[in-house]
Amino acid sequence: MEARAKIRALKVGELLIRDGPPHLDLQNQSVFCSHKESMHVRLTKDFTFEAAQTLPRVPADHKCGRMHGHSFKVEISVEGEKDPMTGWFYDHSRISRAMDPLMEQLDHSYLNDIPGLENPTIENMCEWFWERLLPYLPGLAEIVIHETPTARCSYRGK
Repeated sequence: MEARAKIRALKVGELLIRDGPPHLDLQNQSVFCSHKESMHVRLTKDFTFEAAQTLPRVPADHKCGRMHGHSFKVEISVEGEKDPMTGWFYDHSRISRAMDPLMEQLDHSYLNDIPGLENPTIENMCEWFWERLLPYLPGLAEIVIHETPTARCSYRGK
């Protein structure tokens, strides 16, 4: 019996999976992973920067009122429908291009000197990023800023 005829198709949910080497069906590759309905996805890209800050609106004896620094991690998430032709929703480099000028401005800076970050709490920083990225990243869904490995803020634009 021809190898091609031995390939069986199994339906698992909406995903069609074939058991057999993929090289046996070069004529109809789309059958290997096709969805009957669109696929909604969320992509996240991470960025890091180092910066100093002072939180001017905390009580006088609060440690964050003194100049200090953090190694910040920023997660930028976009959501939308996967293109069935390309197999992806978004080119990750598009997120990088939108973030590059912001990272250039923030890395190794004193955040309080940056317009809009005079009180650079991670809550305010999330909003600052959102306002600057929204025009360039359709489908912007969430921004998460980690100021330490155990402390972070997430913002979904609402």
